[in-house]
Amino acid sequence: MAEVTGTASRKADHIRINLEENVQFPSVTTGLERYRFVHQALPEINLADVDLSARVFGRLLRAPLLISSMTGGTERARTINRTLAAAAQAAGIAMGLGSQRAAIERPELAESYRVRDVAPDILLFANLGAVQLNYGYGLDHCRRAVEMIGADALILHLNALQEAVQPEGDTNFAGLLGKIETVCRGLQVPVIAKEVGWGFSEKAARQLAEAGVAAIDVAGSGGTSWSQVEMHRANDSAAARVAAAFADWSIPTAEAIQNVRAAAPNVAIIASGGLRDGLDAAKCIALGASLCGLASPFLKAAAESEDAVAAVIAELSRVLRIAMFAAGAADIAELQRTALVEVY
Repeated sequence: MAEVTGTASRKADHIRINLEENVQFPSVTTGLERYRFVHQALPEINLADVDLSARVFGRLLRAPLLISSMTGGTERARTINRTLAAAAQAAGIAMGLGSQRAAIERPELAESYRVRDVAPDILLFANLGAVQLNYGYGLDHCRRAVEMIGADALILHLNALQEAVQPEGDTNFAGLLGKIETVCRGLQVPVIAKEVGWGFSEKAARQLAEAGVAAIDVAGSGGTSWSQVEMHRANDSAAARVAAAFADWSIPTAEAIQNVRAAAPNVAIIASGGLRDGLDAAKCIALGASLCGLASPFLKAAAESEDAVAAVIAELSRVLRIAMFAAGAADIAELQRTALVEVY
């Protein structure tokens, strides 16, 4: 693969920093710890019969799990993506690719995103930064991203704060909503609006629903803080301090799910941002999510092996199954109707 420069170099930095540095939110959490299930001592369910399957965008998944968008554009990213995709194929779960801007700029990097040969059946999401619609990108670029990897949907990620603290950030978010609407109306696959760790307000969710997005990936606080990642990338101490000031800026994941549910009831919710186990996933589904995404645990596992990724998926699924059993929910639809108790 060609020399790593520009956008691809930034992606290489992101992989390295996420694997080597502590870039979690220092204080703010997912908010999921404030909720618990009511234990059912007599669930009247056979644990073996608990059904984790879920239908998302018309596709049947064996569990409502998503390997969240992470990377692409480098040889290391290619290896990681193929490892993740092969594990997703074996487990019957969904996967998102990292931002494909690097491959739009340099088509020779497209191979670092292509995984259909090892994962022909998975629900697969393409990915571009929404802000690029203000920097020369349009519907054609979105189609190219989808076609490049044979995707079933397109993520347009929103990362205003990350761009603001990046030395090379694209910070013109003015007038973006109308351009997102143009993509939603013109693209042949569903569009997903995704944050990268700072969550969604009711206002933003309502605006995006009216623009035509099919799903919102809330990506709230509690996991990777991208201002912390950019702090580690900063080329001087002042820039590092600016990024560090926003280490705990975010809407907690639990709150963001409820914001979307209230403002955009007809939009599918993808829960991500700090989820670490199947109990977190169960809580998110009970709060209104249809699909639960994780990134950091999968990235660290993929750096080891496909077997390590498979082990993460198996553990997530087992904990989710037991949580459903103990809460008396036989399937995902019933889990979505299961009330949580809020603990103050």
